[in-house]
Amino acid sequence: MTEASAETPVDYGDTDSALDPQESLDRLLRDLRSTREGISGREAQRRLRLTGTNELVRRKGQGWARALLRQLVHPLALLLWVAAALAVVSHAPQLAVAIVVVIALNAVFAFVQERHAEQAVEALAAYLPQRARVLRDGTGTEIDARELVPGDVIIVSEGDRVSADARLLSGSVEIDASTLTGESAPVRVAVDTGDSHVPLIHARDLVFSGTTCVTGEATAVVFATGMQTELGRIAALSQRGGHQDSPLERQVKRIARLIALVAVGIGTAFLPLGTIAAGLSLVDSLNFTIGLIVANVPEGLLPTITLALAVGVRVLARNGALVKRISAVETLGSTSVICTDKTGTLTQNRMTVTEIWTTNSTVDLTGSSEPITPDLTVKRLMTAAVWCGNAELTPAERAGIDSTEGTESGDPTELALLHAAERCGVEAHRDDARRLTHFHFDPALRRMSTVDLLGTAAVVHTKGAPEEVLARCTRIAVADGADRALTIEDRTAADAAIIEWAAEGRRLLAVAERTLGPADAVSNLTRTQVEQQLTLLGLAAMIDPPRPEVPDAVARCHTAGIRLIVVTGDHALTARGIAEGVGIGRAGLRVIGGDETDAMTDAQLDANLTGNDEIVFARSSPEAKLRIADALQETGHIVAMTGDGANDAPALRQADIGVAMGRSGTDVAREAATMVLVDDNFATIVTAVEAGRRVYDNVRKFIVYIFAHATPEVVPFLAYAVTGGAIPLPLTIMQILAVDLGTETLPALALGREPAEPGLMQRPPRPRSQSVIDGPMLLRAWGLLGGVSAVLVMGLFLLTLTTGGWAFGADTSIGPLHHTWQQATTMTFLGIVACQIGTAMAARTSSSSLAEVGLTTNPLLLWGIAFEVVFAAVVITVPPLQDIFGTAVPELWQLALLIPLPVLVWGCDEVVRWRIRARRGTSRSREPSRRTSENH
Repeated sequence: MTEASAETPVDYGDTDSALDPQESLDRLLRDLRSTREGISGREAQRRLRLTGTNELVRRKGQGWARALLRQLVHPLALLLWVAAALAVVSHAPQLAVAIVVVIALNAVFAFVQERHAEQAVEALAAYLPQRARVLRDGTGTEIDARELVPGDVIIVSEGDRVSADARLLSGSVEIDASTLTGESAPVRVAVDTGDSHVPLIHARDLVFSGTTCVTGEATAVVFATGMQTELGRIAALSQRGGHQDSPLERQVKRIARLIALVAVGIGTAFLPLGTIAAGLSLVDSLNFTIGLIVANVPEGLLPTITLALAVGVRVLARNGALVKRISAVETLGSTSVICTDKTGTLTQNRMTVTEIWTTNSTVDLTGSSEPITPDLTVKRLMTAAVWCGNAELTPAERAGIDSTEGTESGDPTELALLHAAERCGVEAHRDDARRLTHFHFDPALRRMSTVDLLGTAAVVHTKGAPEEVLARCTRIAVADGADRALTIEDRTAADAAIIEWAAEGRRLLAVAERTLGPADAVSNLTRTQVEQQLTLLGLAAMIDPPRPEVPDAVARCHTAGIRLIVVTGDHALTARGIAEGVGIGRAGLRVIGGDETDAMTDAQLDANLTGNDEIVFARSSPEAKLRIADALQETGHIVAMTGDGANDAPALRQADIGVAMGRSGTDVAREAATMVLVDDNFATIVTAVEAGRRVYDNVRKFIVYIFAHATPEVVPFLAYAVTGGAIPLPLTIMQILAVDLGTETLPALALGREPAEPGLMQRPPRPRSQSVIDGPMLLRAWGLLGGVSAVLVMGLFLLTLTTGGWAFGADTSIGPLHHTWQQATTMTFLGIVACQIGTAMAARTSSSSLAEVGLTTNPLLLWGIAFEVVFAAVVITVPPLQDIFGTAVPELWQLALLIPLPVLVWGCDEVVRWRIRARRGTSRSREPSRRTSENH
């Protein structure tokens, strides 16, 4: 009956009137129908159906309308609006309507692509749901934070982001509540330290959703979730932030404005020149201006870039790298330095204790997994290691599962010590109720301690970096269970074991203890007072083997010109052994200790990081990580920095690409990072860099493809203008629109999904200052590909006219020549389409040959080409479309002339790329010869 009453469902639809989180704990638990051991899993599911999921609900607003309006007023759209206005002035309403339709279609397409890209980024939250540790059915478990309900008892510890508003039941924590209060200093929160007369947000026994636990550990009962939390109330009053362009989008918009100014400038200048100098009528001059503007507008440019970045985000997600900002994809491609952790990133994060050293003996735990019978000192060491930790091994019978292995949770290092304790015959279970004080692991101090009640005495248990623990030891344990003074010989023997094992790449921990006395005499001792005059029990050596895929990933970094720097809290020799084992520092490796790093001025650190040699920063603090990232950026590098701890957050934010660990990382680190690795694997970073380079390359490829068609669209109008109308217009404005919006779009989108070009990871990172659109790229697009296409297209137009009986200056607006002129403009239109096919094939590579890339490796492009051929055929054969676009079906011999055009366009570009490769090969071959002659 008691259990049933405790599990009676409560209507949490409006808890504010019935629930006071500052009332007494017993009453709060009664009102929540909960206990200090939490609620059952079945009751949690019932409450979840009543309260809904624990997440913030985005307010629906006019975001879509603003996003759509933004597409209607960007520079390229404004240029088309000008063209539509000119069409109205020149009494061509049909043309004005057609241009407005183009503006609308392009805006809708860009809007849809942007929304898809935004949704792709937002959907990544589903890959990495925030986790919360709760007590369900009296047992600690980890759940999706969205499933928290009022009445749940959560466990909050260092590095956790608080997932709901809750009242502390036990323990104490320091909370960073700056997201709610704006106060930068952490506040201490403990049981029954609140004041019922202060505002809720300032109560000192409450923790709130969205805040962060800086240190400590506590249990707390949830009283509000989702939009009922303090954070939810703020969210309800907040408007969603506006769209932010990526650097790439800003660059392209600058280019778009330049195109707009050039087109409008030339068009405006031509109005008086065309009417006065060339003798054209005002209507003809306006038509020329409209055609020039429309021909210069690459309508599909912005939506295609957005789509390419969104595709990059999805590709990275499938490979285990979750990018939280779409703009970060382009930054990844230019990464020049990767600062990586060792444990769990270069290694498997599967610790195994291999040897134990005490003053009496060395115990080898490798090989067989059978239990051993160690001496009393080893058992003391293992007992201290069990108490000085937070990991748990739960036997199958206690966990209530059908398994021979049970369950385990916690830090891999601590789990390795628990397994070793079992092999040594020591029970790997502690009674947390007997823990008096817990000094959590501090990355700066590199040690942790607990004060536990063993019998009637309070005993300190400490573990950490050997040099830190040894410095605080004055005694050492001996075989008979007694202690004696720690001598210089003992320190020398311990140092020898440390040097030997660290050189083999093993991770080392020293374990010590100290009996303080009666429990009531230690309640107010500080950490400094507790961690002194310790008795050294011994050393534990552990191995965390490198991930098998890391050496290959390191080699790929080297060929890609990416410098690797290891920043770790481990011993220098351990870090060096792992780094050299995976290939880091192939040309020599420098190791800099933490004390040495901390003693450097900023100028000295900059000098040490100058150059291309690879470095291991050992025993590094989170503050050192931040300084290293800042120093590398000052020297012009694009820095990717990995991290997993709460204290890594500043360095992750400082780096160009902050990379957090998805498995072992804290909520704080994942929130601060730009990218999260689902598998914690260094090789995934390299894959992400490669994907970033591929996306950036593909953006440049379809920009080349789109810009190349401006030349054959503009040159016909120039020919018309220069000859004063003696050469009739080779292309109508409607045919230009058919090219830009109909035949061009799908191949451009397909180029955004082009596979990686050969040699992508064999070239150095691009400089930070490099623009996505540069001079050589425009020369290739407008001059080479566009120029060849313009010559071929104009040749087709003039050939069709002359074979039909046209003479220079003849009127083509009436009589038999009008049909010939329609066939000629149709051939111009078809010629541009044919040249587009050659341009698309040429644009697939910036330096390699098409044979290396492969003709069929991008099937989407082949489908896009097939579509544009069918579309062009429909435009010239379907009568209603013939009237709209002014086309006529050409003769068979004229159509046959189109067949070699793609090969000619692609062939010219292939020859130029071959000559560039030949020159580069010659220069490379001369370089060694020059060095040889200089040496002699």
